[in-house]
Amino acid sequence: MAKDPTYKLNEEIATRLAFGHALRAVGSPCTYIVSLDAEVKNSTMAELFEDKFPDRFVQCFIAEQNMVGMAIGLERRGKIPFVSTFGAFFSRAYDQIRMAAIGTAHLRLVGSHAGVSIGQDGPSQMALEDIALMQALPQSIILYPSDAVSTYKLVNQMVEYNQGISYLRTTRSATPVIYSNHEEFPVGQCKTIRQSEQDQACVIGAGITLHEAIKAYNLLLQEGIAITVIDLYCVKPLPVEQLQKAAHAARNILITVEDHYIQGGIGQAVCYGLRNSHITIECLAVKELPRSGSPEDLLAWAHIDANAIVQTVKRLIS
Repeated sequence: MAKDPTYKLNEEIATRLAFGHALRAVGSPCTYIVSLDAEVKNSTMAELFEDKFPDRFVQCFIAEQNMVGMAIGLERRGKIPFVSTFGAFFSRAYDQIRMAAIGTAHLRLVGSHAGVSIGQDGPSQMALEDIALMQALPQSIILYPSDAVSTYKLVNQMVEYNQGISYLRTTRSATPVIYSNHEEFPVGQCKTIRQSEQDQACVIGAGITLHEAIKAYNLLLQEGIAITVIDLYCVKPLPVEQLQKAAHAARNILITVEDHYIQGGIGQAVCYGLRNSHITIECLAVKELPRSGSPEDLLAWAHIDANAIVQTVKRLIS
């Protein structure tokens, strides 16, 4: 396990950069860790590991199928492989990932540049179906941090996970640090960011949309409307009991907000997990083919920004 990070509250750091910091940190005490990347090391930030441990870094170029195949071989030889690329590009290697899951290979996959929030790069580079792909794998876990601290700590959790494939989803944009460096992030749980006894709805965010949910919380509070805000940093296994309890305490109104297609994403997972719980669930997600644009414009276009959350809360509580 790496030492606690040293990030400052409200400091803006991209989760992909924090992944690079964490991978480099866990590589020091554990010489079995190796890194493989598909020619985007300066974007996934795997280059930080390469700079410190060049003999344990493999540049796989634009050959994601080969990269995952090599990782399986390395894992079978006792290594702990971290495999990184744009989240969208793991779809190219899904056959190999699926067979790795069937063979119970303990791969650590890290997909960066998730969702429409990557902005101008356009839909070909946007990971919008990666959660759905990883959800379908047996014994997989899906981790989706919102800030540098949670990213750093979740990389440590990935090192320890030996029951199947673990997937970490990171974002391109820098986001504020919201957690103390000593906060822990157990697999299978979530964090309650805002809560009061007057809450009229519960909003679940993850990654970039958690910060939109916090903005919405502040806007609604100015109008005298209180909401619960949940950080779903662990998408799978879903923390069903925590989510049920939070929703029941907020008038049984639950809103999920995700930078991912509606099909197979967080909203559908929550709907299934909380079925028959007498909870009204509204899912905000990307529901059309996106386009190129600024991150702010695209979040607004997809109706997953703070304003969309505010309007949805008001509609459901009216």
